[in-house]
Parts: sequence; structure tokens; C-alpha cells
Amino acid sequence: MRILSLAALLLATAAPAPLLAQQAKVAPILTSPEARDAWTYARPAEARVTHVDLDLNVDFETKTIDGTATLDVLAAKGVREIVLDTLDLDIKSVSDQAYRPLPFTVGKKDPQLGSPLTIQLNGAQKVRIRYVSAPGARALQWLTPEQTLGKKMPFLFSQGQAINNRSWIPTQDSPGIRQTWSAAITVPDGFVPVMSAQKVGPAEGELVPHYRRTFRFAMENPVPPYLIAIAVGDLKFKETGPRSGVWAEAGMLDAAAEEFADVEKMIDAAQALYGPYRWGRYDMLVLPPSFPFGGMENPNLTFFTPTIITGDKSNTDVLAHELAHSWSGNLVTNATWADSWLNEGFTTYFENRIMEALYGKERAAIYADLDYAGMVRDVKNAGGDTAPATRLHGDLGGSAGQLDYLKGSTFLRTIEYAVGRERWDAYLRGYFDRHAFQPQTSAGFLADLRTHLIKGDTQEGRALEAKLQLDRWVFEPGIPANAVHVKSDTLAKVDAQLAAFNAGGPASAIDTAGWQTQQWKRLLDNLPRQQSAARLAEFDAALGLTRSKSAYVQSAWFDLAIANRYEPVIPAVEGYLTRVGRNLLVTPLYRGLKAQGEWGEPIARRIFAKAKPGYHPVTVGAVTRILEAK
Repeated sequence: MRILSLAALLLATAAPAPLLAQQAKVAPILTSPEARDAWTYARPAEARVTHVDLDLNVDFETKTIDGTATLDVLAAKGVREIVLDTLDLDIKSVSDQAYRPLPFTVGKKDPQLGSPLTIQLNGAQKVRIRYVSAPGARALQWLTPEQTLGKKMPFLFSQGQAINNRSWIPTQDSPGIRQTWSAAITVPDGFVPVMSAQKVGPAEGELVPHYRRTFRFAMENPVPPYLIAIAVGDLKFKETGPRSGVWAEAGMLDAAAEEFADVEKMIDAAQALYGPYRWGRYDMLVLPPSFPFGGMENPNLTFFTPTIITGDKSNTDVLAHELAHSWSGNLVTNATWADSWLNEGFTTYFENRIMEALYGKERAAIYADLDYAGMVRDVKNAGGDTAPATRLHGDLGGSAGQLDYLKGSTFLRTIEYAVGRERWDAYLRGYFDRHAFQPQTSAGFLADLRTHLIKGDTQEGRALEAKLQLDRWVFEPGIPANAVHVKSDTLAKVDAQLAAFNAGGPASAIDTAGWQTQQWKRLLDNLPRQQSAARLAEFDAALGLTRSKSAYVQSAWFDLAIANRYEPVIPAVEGYLTRVGRNLLVTPLYRGLKAQGEWGEPIARRIFAKAKPGYHPVTVGAVTRILEAK
């Protein structure tokens, strides 16, 4: 999930030796130059947060969260202050563990970074902050009953990645500063809160005054702050196995449980590949349609968009992807967002291996083939093989398009093919063990790779180093010549039908029987962008694209139609964009409309004005940037 460019570059200082010694007892931090995080005000090498304890009230009327955050602080000798990240938080007071007031200042606000909260410690090892979030907090979306499936109760959910959680939790909001956490969440009676942690205490919560209930949660593993997540609504639960289950609104529950029925097999497959699942339970939450991403890998409770619930399990690669994050991302995390490929590239590769283990080599080949095509397309769109944005290690926020996913996974697959699967799997299993619950950088990964896999002091190692082109893959633009392209026989058949259509054949001759999302995407993404209105009408009539029940198929079809100013689809586009809030599916349509100038831009603005109240702030920001771009 891509981060927006930021205005400030604030670098951490070198760590005093005494603090490093203390940090050995908690989750370590990295202090090398490449681990400096430009998107936090924190100076973790001087003073850092090790635990967050939340005691919060959820208020649907004011659309705010209020209460206290009590932070455990580890400070180096002589350090007198700690700096936290906040965004539009109303800080009421700050005190130590004995409730003695501590001096604090809230600095100037940056539009992306928010404001630094600097607290004078006065020797305190715990800091207690009383605060209220803003109604428009960037991490939170408050839905009216009408925006939910059940239409009876409002709904709240958070999206923390990448630097949004500072809008509801005052802490050091950097992926390299791992923290354990706990929470007591008070909600109106009848509402169910869930969080990305283990629930502790009574399942039904504790009744408190004013017809409210308090629910308690605890995360004992140190995690990056963006993985603290909450949702509150009219939620029901259904088990999918001894370690897993689904939370959803009642009307979605059975369909979601059926779609995710293979989750226990996926957990088994993942453990067989790369070691034990270290988070206890793997539960899933299906959110309302405004959730901006396909999935979010919050520990113990992955968040999912309902757009993947299609009844045929054709999009369970999203489930495999988010599960794989339990190793790559949650267990070993990129130290800064410039190395997001260490999360997403590893996870996309791992996802593919899970899919192969469960569904066979051809199913995995379909995804790998599509990913390779997507990588080539993203490189082209970013400016070609020399464009700096096509590097895996990015300056600010990773690479262009989905290259952190696609180029990253292709890089790892290329290593697998070079050294052999058995040797590669043994290395990756050891890598996750060596760096469990720790941050990582590109330089750190390559150093580990050279030490434990390549062993470059030998003749074989030097030859392997030259063959793999490691630095070329990570630090240079474009696609190296040794990139492995796995090709799918299934998609080759789609390509043959596409060629016949492009040669003038009738759309009715395209046999789509038994097709799943991936085959439809292959067809629609590879059609020539210039089509006549008559040809588009024929295509739609033959294949029923406008009426498709797949959000993926509709998005790809509408994108093609918009590129040709095909007016008949606009009412359906409007209905789609006011119903679906997933970034991956809606932003290409706004971008396409914007590109059509005097025809498309007014349509985009009109639809956005109608759809905006139902979008998450992340989606609102993404679409706003598209429409305001010069």
C-alpha cells in the first residue's frame, strides 16, 4: 500500500551505546543510515516507545475517539525528552505514571507528517496522554447505518498503513519502532469492537455506566505501529477452523466463511514452507465496501474488502497474500517505507507458493504470469527502464505502480530458479527465524543473503553473485535481463482468443466458459486501447461486461470504455464508483476520466462529489490528487 510523498525529511541520530544495550531486552531498532525514517518526528535512538496501553471511548455521535494512551518509554542516559507523532489530535494533558503533569509542546503541522508532540520526561518511564481524535481523522472511517450492509447501526474501522495511525494514537509512528500494546475499548451497548490483537476478558465485554461496554485486547508480540487496528459495528462471528474464523455483518457472514474455507489449509501450507505461525489465531474481518484496499494484514485480524467475495474462490490469492504477511511484513518488517518491497515483494512471492501448494502449479503460473505482465506495464508507465521510480529501494515511498509487489516477487523467484527451490526455501525459513520481530532494510537483507546463501568467498559464490545481479535488482532502475518469466498455459489460450478477436473475429466467438477473474483480466487488460463504439457495444453484448458481478471485471471493462469515451457505460460507472471504495479498482477509472479532458473530467468531478461521503479518507485523498493534478 503506497505512501504519499512527504514534505519533510527528518533523520534519526546515531544511537548512544547505553541505549543499544538496553534495547536488546525489547524489540531492536536499526540505526544504520539506510534505516533512518523520513516520515516520523521520532528520535528513537534517544528515546523510544516500547509499549502502548490504550483506554479509549468510541463516540459515534461526535465521530471521535477519546481517552488516554499510556506509553512505556526507554530513554538513553541523559535524554530529557521524547518526540511522538500526532495528526490533528487534541492533546488535553500529559502526565507521568504518578499523574504528575509533564511539560509538552505540539509543533507546527505538516500536511502529511502531522505535528511533533515533544514531552519533557523529568525522569518518567511512563507517559500518560489524555486526548481526543478529530472527526476527520485520517486513519478512521465512520459509516452511517445506510452505508453498511445491515442498514441498522453505524460502523467504524481504521486503516493505519502507512502513517495514518498517528491520527488516533499518539506514538512513534514508524515501522522500525516495534511496540507491544494493549487496549480497553468502550463502546455503546450492542456494538462489537474487534482489534488486531487477542481478546482478553469476557467475550461480551464488561458493562459500564451509561449503557456502554468495555472490551479488552492485548498484543504481546512487538509490532510496527501501523498494525494497530480497530473496527466497531454490528458484527457476527463464524469459525472456519480451530485457529481461524470470520467477523462480518450478518448478511455477509456465510458467504465470507464459504469463500475463506481453505484458510486452515493455507496456514498449514505456509508453516510447511517457512516456519511456525507465531500469532496464535488468524481471524478475518470483512468490511463494508468503502474499505480502500483488498486486504490489510493486521495481526490476528486481517481486514478484507467484500469485493473479493465472488462465490468461486477465484480471488483467494488475496487471502493467501495477507496470510503470508504474517511472516513477511508482520514478523520481519521494512524499517522504512522506502523499502516497502521487503514486505510486499516477499509476500507476493510467498502468496504464490501457498497457491501452488493448495491449487497446483498452473494456478500459481497464472498469477506469476499476470504479475510479470504487470511489472512490464508499470515500468513502461513509470518512464521505462531508466526511470528512477522503477528501483525497488525508493527514495520516498518505494517504487512506482505495484513494482514493490511485482518486481520484488520476480526478484525472489529469479533467485529461486538460480539456486534451486530446496536451497532457497531453507534460506528463507532461516531468514524469518533470524530476523523475527525485527525491522529490516534492503542493505540488511542483501548482507544476510550474501552471508547465508551466496557465501561469496568461494568460487561458486562469486559466480552466483555475478549471476544474480543483486544490487542491480534492488538499487538500479528497470528489469534486469535475468528476470524469470513464468508462463501460463491457461493464459496462453486467452491470448489466442484475443488475437482472433483483434484480427476481426466476432466477440461471440470468445469462449469464456469457466473463466475466473484472472482470465477476464488478461483479456480486458490486453485489448488494444483504441476501439470503435460499435466494437465495444458488440463486446459488451456478447460477454455481459457491464452487468458482470465481478468488481474486477467491471473495473477493467469500464477503464477500456472510458478510454474510448463510450457514453453508454457512464450510468453504470457512476453506480460502480458510488458503491465500491477499493483504491485498486476505482482510482484507474477516475484517472481515465481525468485524462479525457473536457469530456471526462466533468463526469469524474460530478461522480466524486456524490461518492466522496462514502469513501475512506485514503481513497478521498487519492482521488483528489488525481483530479487536482495539472
